[in-house]
Amino acid sequence: LFLIGLRELGEGPRKFTKEQKVDLMHIAICRLTAPQGYYELSHLDQEGWPHWEQLKPLPFIDIFSQEIFLKSLMVDYFAEIYDI
Repeated sequence: LFLIGLRELGEGPRKFTKEQKVDLMHIAICRLTAPQGYYELSHLDQEGWPHWEQLKPLPFIDIFSQEIFLKSLMVDYFAEIYDI
């Protein structure tokens, strides 16, 4: 999730605070769930960080199902960006 967030931020590697790392993972989750209608990109702030608007709540699922859900979305994400 961190690497997807970093890619979506569009900056090269640099030092991030712990809070910024959490924010990067949140960016990734928003980006991954956007095609399913859970989030929509709202705007970029002055520093270029994306901000997302939640359109509907994420499903409440157990941790094992959550991991499978996110992995499936990651596969879709990489298939989309590499046009597979």
